[in-house]
Amino acid sequence: MDAAITITDLNLHYGHFHALKNVPMTVRRQHITALIGPSGCGKSTFVRCLNRMHETNPIARVTGTVRIGDLDIYKDCKPVEIRRRVGMVFQRPNPFPTMSIYDNVCAGLKLNGYSNRRALDEIVEKSLKNSALWDEVKDDLKKKSGASLSGGQQQRLCIARALAVDPEVVLMDEPASALDPVSTAKIEDLIFQLKAQYTIVIVTHNMQQAARVAEKTGFFLNGRMVEFDATHKIFTNPSDKRTEDYITGRFG
Repeated sequence: MDAAITITDLNLHYGHFHALKNVPMTVRRQHITALIGPSGCGKSTFVRCLNRMHETNPIARVTGTVRIGDLDIYKDCKPVEIRRRVGMVFQRPNPFPTMSIYDNVCAGLKLNGYSNRRALDEIVEKSLKNSALWDEVKDDLKKKSGASLSGGQQQRLCIARALAVDPEVVLMDEPASALDPVSTAKIEDLIFQLKAQYTIVIVTHNMQQAARVAEKTGFFLNGRMVEFDATHKIFTNPSDKRTEDYITGRFG
């Protein structure tokens, strides 16, 4: 199997609280992997460990191994370096409100020292096309702010911003939970298209969404990975009764 991410015995402590417990997972390259589970089960916390975003909390402490390809992200590089390789899209769209659409997309590039205007123009266009937003905003790139767009457009703008730095992996934490059904459908279509170029890990509370977009699904409960398997098996013939109970609505 061509692994994009390999996680071994991942543990996360916030002070004395043991938030993640010996989590294993192997994520295939250019596949979509969904993480499901009840609120507070650890799935969003887990995703943040994949690009070291948990380190914004000073009492967080990780043990175990996370490898992106051959790179051990906790030993071989600094957080800023891994975040160039692992993009992140959050639950609520978070465009920079005072920046134009254009500057929102290339913000990360400029922080990394990009200044060639022609190269930036090309990357902005490519990223907006890859996020299915180009046709809607191409005439207003420098006229309108990111905050002037609709909620669904703002989320696709945030996806374009994540893609602009050319990551290997894109993490999405409930990317459609704040959106209406039409915008949600657009985001799901986009996710499916993006797997041709990127490895995608998506956290979702929407089990139907996981069933629609993901090849593999992991079920989290109380900080543990209860089950990780092909999505169709998770939803039709899970191996663990706790997974079945969650899928069938007995809790969660």
